[in-house]
Amino acid sequence: MSLKGFHIVFITVSTLLALGVGAWCIWVERMEGAPAFRAGAICSFVAALALIAYGVWFYRKMKRLRIIT
Repeated sequence: MSLKGFHIVFITVSTLLALGVGAWCIWVERMEGAPAFRAGAICSFVAALALIAYGVWFYRKMKRLRIIT
């Protein structure tokens, strides 16, 4: 696997991890009622959105340069 392919896989896994942490924070916040977990969930979902935007940008750039077919 090339470094560029690994980069796409790594961004995908990181996005899924951020979404998972956000869901876990929401679950803990509902069970415990701690508002700090709500802030953690918001930060995790914002990070996931940023990773999605970066992943799309990177993939398009690689296609434009004809590195990825």
